[in-house]
Amino acid sequence: MGALDGKRVAILATDGVEEVELTEPRKAVEDAGATTEIVSISTDAIQAMNSDISPSGVYPVDKVASQVSASDYDALIMPGGTVNADRLRMDQDVLKFVKDVFAAGKPVGVICHGPWTLVEADLVKGRTLTSFPSLRTDIRNAGGNPVDEEVVTDQGLVSSRNPGDLEAFCAKIVEEFAEGEHSVHPEGATA
Repeated sequence: MGALDGKRVAILATDGVEEVELTEPRKAVEDAGATTEIVSISTDAIQAMNSDISPSGVYPVDKVASQVSASDYDALIMPGGTVNADRLRMDQDVLKFVKDVFAAGKPVGVICHGPWTLVEADLVKGRTLTSFPSLRTDIRNAGGNPVDEEVVTDQGLVSSRNPGDLEAFCAKIVEEFAEGEHSVHPEGATA
């Protein structure tokens, strides 16, 4: 039996997603027994990238953010990619979905530029997390505590810096997702 048997995991992504940050965490949670769905801002297939500049695979979208609920999933993965993260953080349906996931205490794995959406959704205040270096000022300005570590866990929020951290990130999200829901902070972020 897998650690995530019966769990449903949303992967929030759009065009510009860093391919390996989509595929490796997806494989890790599926190998542990979870089912995954790609949630995006439209029903169009998404164009993944390598190192933000080289087009790679194209991935079908399962659901749009406006049509999903936090109750549909047990956990959320937020891969990076500069363009991906920038587009997601500007979508009101994405922000509502992410806020609802945090308010429900669901575990979240976020890597590289992914925390931009958390900053925009006002979900990093009082949290310790890591990210791609260029986001750390944004995290600090939003009230978060940015650190430079391979993987950081803050009560259900798992974060990593870049594709070089994927092995540790994937192992930690499987562990946190298996633990399930966490207690909820009064402001709505998991505590």
